[in-house]
Order: sequence, then C-alpha cells, then structure tokens
Amino acid sequence: MPVRAIRGATTVQADEPAEISQKVKELLSQMLKRNGVSHDDLISVIFTATHDIVSMFPAAAAREMGLGDVPLLCAREIPVTNSVPLCVRIMAHLESDRPRSALHHVYLHGAASLRDDLPE
Repeated sequence: MPVRAIRGATTVQADEPAEISQKVKELLSQMLKRNGVSHDDLISVIFTATHDIVSMFPAAAAREMGLGDVPLLCAREIPVTNSVPLCVRIMAHLESDRPRSALHHVYLHGAASLRDDLPE
C-alpha cells in the first residue's frame, strides 16, 4: 500500500488548553473525514505549533480522540516574520491507494489563507 500525507492547519483564539484541544480535534476530524481515512490507515501524525502556543501539546488532543496508539510528535513551527499567529499545523502520514491528487488538505479559521491555492 502506498504511503501518502495529508496536511492541515488551524488557528486558536487564545493559548488555552480547551481552545487548542477543540480546534485540533476539529481539524484532525475534518482531515480524516474528507479523505476517508480510518484509524488503522494512520502511520503517524506530526503537529507543529507557533511560538505563542505553550499551554498544551496539540498531540494530547489526538490522544483524547483515541489516537494514542498512533505515533504522534509535536514540534515548534519556525518563527517566520509576519506568519500566522496562534497556529497549529498537522501532517498525517497514512496508507492509501488514492492518488495524491485525490487527497484533500484542510485549512480552517485564520489558517485558511495559508493555502488559498488549494481547491476545496
């Protein structure tokens, strides 16, 4: 089975655990749903957060969704001038026989402007 990756990003209103958890769960759920990805299809998930998110690990929200047996990793997003603040990005690796062009990347809330070149 080929390995593919899907991407997504979202923003939070504030660096608060409840807000981060809710937005990460929303994003990850949409990424999996829009691509027809099941739990068993997942290989690993990488989360990055901007420097202004420090109150929780975004991967903790994925564990709350039942993905604790999937390898999860958090990292710091590089601090680029004028980048989107309070932003969490996700890259999920999965097994899929779908062509890369058939995968849907999901960008929500203030992160929608990051990839306005992608089709809905």
